[in-house]
Amino acid sequence: MTESDLTAPSSAKSVRGSRDLIFWSVMLSVLTLDVITKRWAERALELHVPVDVLGAALRWTLTYNTGAAMSLSIGNLSRPFFSIVAILMVVYLFRLLRGTARDARAVPLALALITAGALGNLVDRLRHTLGVVDFIDVGTSGWRFWIFNVADIGVTCGAALLALLLWREDRVASTLQVTSLTDQSPEQ
Repeated sequence: MTESDLTAPSSAKSVRGSRDLIFWSVMLSVLTLDVITKRWAERALELHVPVDVLGAALRWTLTYNTGAAMSLSIGNLSRPFFSIVAILMVVYLFRLLRGTARDARAVPLALALITAGALGNLVDRLRHTLGVVDFIDVGTSGWRFWIFNVADIGVTCGAALLALLLWREDRVASTLQVTSLTDQSPEQ
């Protein structure tokens, strides 16, 4: 190993590390935050008893969701069904990550958020039969949104970012296609 190997990483190493570093650092951070906050909620909060944080706008209210997003349920099969769906989704997300350019930044970020959320809620489903721990409660005194958790925030933000990236990619591809077609038109 030469001195330059120690002082300046090769471009292949830094490029390869960009995608993976972003994905793994964000995914593990969000997953850790999700697990820690859920365990805190279970120890600190009473079931279904709201605790005002910012008045009615933000409250902590411990609940358990045996279904999926927005309390979607398929009855007694919800736990195994949504666990299998989460596992398949995580496998698919890892495959998407492998197919992402090594120097990509935004797509690995989006995939990391979605993966962390899926894994965080999967941990709860596998940990006990009560369901997924939810405790973040937002709304007004007359209207409440669904109660959610950090994993749900990760999935939602990651999916929104991924949708935006795909939309931008589609617009760029459409623009390039239109430009290509106009460049091929016969001269008059």
